[in-house]
Amino acid sequence: MISTLIFAAAVVTAPATIYDFTMDNIDGKPVPLKKYEGKVLLVVNVASKCGNTPQYAGLEAMYKKYNSKGFEILGFPANQFGGQEPGTDAQIKEFCTSTYDVQFPMFSKIVVKGDDMNPLYKWLVDSTGKQDIEWNFAKFVIGRDGKILARFTPKTQPDDPTLVATIEKALAAKK
Repeated sequence: MISTLIFAAAVVTAPATIYDFTMDNIDGKPVPLKKYEGKVLLVVNVASKCGNTPQYAGLEAMYKKYNSKGFEILGFPANQFGGQEPGTDAQIKEFCTSTYDVQFPMFSKIVVKGDDMNPLYKWLVDSTGKQDIEWNFAKFVIGRDGKILARFTPKTQPDDPTLVATIEKALAAKK
């Protein structure tokens, strides 16, 4: 007797845009990032006990200035760098709102570097030359089409002229 084995091959395609991801928000609820389609995004890995943590104030100011023009900041807490984000999602949320009055969307703590890297961050890193996330507060500007426009180092302040110009140019682009 001859048996025939048939294998179904699953076709896995790499994500083309940020809209291909769904992430849990800081309250643990899934958020399809397609929700932000047509907006300019600044994706930032954040931490509460870092020398860069005061950037929250500048990020919030940027969010307030540009949000009505179609701009969102997506904050992703991560604990890969010096254990500087040790808290639970609830503790992180409390810190961000009580200390910096953060109103921009915050997401559940994720891994942004290493073997267990979240797929969103794998896409961000792979799409920008495969250089690992250096530290807390690395920044990615995403255009209205969901594709990465630029990457900025953790030391880049929210009011940095190049970062601001990149965001303003992206906001001026047609939807």
